[in-house]
Amino acid sequence: MGVYAALVANHGMVAGHIVIGAVLFVALITVPPQGSPLLVQGSTAEFPAHMYEPLSPERLNLYRDDARRMFEHAFDSYMRNAFPHDELKPISGTWTDSLAELGNLNMSQLPEQYNGIALSLIESISTLAVLGNSSEFSKAVRWASENLSFKLDVRVNVFEANIRVVGGLISAHLLAIDESLSLMDDNGEPYDGALLHLATDMATRLLPAFESQTGVPYAWVNLQRGVLPTETTEQNTAGAGTFLLEFGMLSALTGDQRFMVAARSAMRALWRLRSPLGLLGNTLDVVSGKWIHPNSGIGGGSDSFFEYLLKCYVLFGDMECWKIFRGAYRAIQTYVFKNPWYVEVSMSSGKPMYLDAQGLQAFWPAVNVMVGDLPQANATHRAFFGLWQRYGVLPERHSLATDSVHPTERYYLLRPELAEATYYLYRATRDPFYLHAGRAIWEGIERLTRSKHGYASLRDVVTKEKEDRMCSFFLAETCKYLYLLFEDTSKWDRWVFNTEGHLFQLPYETAVSVRRAWHGLGNKSQTVAPTSLMCPNIEQVSKPQTTASSSAATEAEKKTCTESNCKSPCHVPDKNADFKCNDSGDCGIDAHTCIQRVCSKHNWCTTV
Repeated sequence: MGVYAALVANHGMVAGHIVIGAVLFVALITVPPQGSPLLVQGSTAEFPAHMYEPLSPERLNLYRDDARRMFEHAFDSYMRNAFPHDELKPISGTWTDSLAELGNLNMSQLPEQYNGIALSLIESISTLAVLGNSSEFSKAVRWASENLSFKLDVRVNVFEANIRVVGGLISAHLLAIDESLSLMDDNGEPYDGALLHLATDMATRLLPAFESQTGVPYAWVNLQRGVLPTETTEQNTAGAGTFLLEFGMLSALTGDQRFMVAARSAMRALWRLRSPLGLLGNTLDVVSGKWIHPNSGIGGGSDSFFEYLLKCYVLFGDMECWKIFRGAYRAIQTYVFKNPWYVEVSMSSGKPMYLDAQGLQAFWPAVNVMVGDLPQANATHRAFFGLWQRYGVLPERHSLATDSVHPTERYYLLRPELAEATYYLYRATRDPFYLHAGRAIWEGIERLTRSKHGYASLRDVVTKEKEDRMCSFFLAETCKYLYLLFEDTSKWDRWVFNTEGHLFQLPYETAVSVRRAWHGLGNKSQTVAPTSLMCPNIEQVSKPQTTASSSAATEAEKKTCTESNCKSPCHVPDKNADFKCNDSGDCGIDAHTCIQRVCSKHNWCTTV
């Protein structure tokens, strides 16, 4: 079963669907006609015949072990030369404390006293789990639990801190408590949930960014002082809309609904700013809500917002996420897709503005796969893989108009996007072409970027000049996807990857509860216009067995809401507007599922 099929099947179990492969998604979304071909050079590539030949189990194991050794060379070098600083400098064998530098193009307002939070270790924990390295996994979990603190006077990019730190810690927590994986060894104290508390602490420090006039979060926040008075109001779509998974998981695991409400409010605020064509721009002002750069695409500044809409639906069964994704996806495939490439267009007219292939766009075939658009996924993947073969790696930006590398964005940062798409396509199709493509990706990285102390970014993909930089996502994503491609196991098919490659999963019982609470609590956000509300299709929700505590609502459970009024007759509001409670007597009946809400151990009303 392909990874997208397994993920959908998992959601189908929660939602009561019958799913075979990608049938659920194919049935739910009407794919628009393919975008008109873009008459530029370099749109097709020929591949040698051997790339279509099956691999023997022995060869596959060899490739898997090579991917493991790639990670081990990079991780071990980081631990020897840079830990507990943030990132390794792989040429000099030194370190950099980069948390405040992430997303900081001008390198402004950098802290004078900051010694790192072991960012690369946080990013590596989920990969150690995938590789089955329980000893190093256990050491990393225990060290982070005992030593990390975010009481820092440091200005951070909210998006980067969320996907790398919050996401990495949530994933590590889930992996550590999963008894079926048995990753925690007996050589120390049992794991006590400390990583979840750390993730919650970091996310709480990011929450002030969401207190803007539009509901679109600020891009930057100081971990001790919040949003500074002189802070920039410029933000991009991905930076504002990539919180649904991490914040949703925190609300599910802790009962603190502030995170879920903040993420959904940001999602809705962005979607309200779409053009009549259903397109979003790239960069906007979070105070005025006006677009600064109205170019629409799927590359840098936009990419992960769309990814999270879809994965929010897969992970939480959230129908509003699905509805918004469906509209956004249809607009992208109609206006942005120029077969086989994706370009940047005017959000108001849909006319092309920038004819470039960006390395960050190479993830999109994975989204196509999850939706069921395999022909389009295949076409775009092969176009990008053709560029990889030409340069040996993938440039940050390639001009489609001139069929040449971009004059300034000529670098390769060890990005994972093409490896990620290759993994998804192989899991979905079992076509050996993708195994050969993955091996070519590994060979390019190994041949052109390996250094004494790790793997170094390329400053120029033409001259192959190296740069003394190894981003933490190389450990979190690139190595992980290459290993998973060759390991060829269904072990992780029921986990959802965040945009940094960290693994999330909700148990069945929790998923059903969260699916209902997500609708009921999220819709109470004060920043949401009434016209943006939608009624979840509660007929697709599996109903739990009737118990004494819920028998009073048995008949009411059969009710549904209408599009014009999402309040059902069975609704009883919680006693307190902030959803806090002392006991279950303070909790009402959910408006969307007609299920009696109860007081959690964290003193929040929730649906179980």
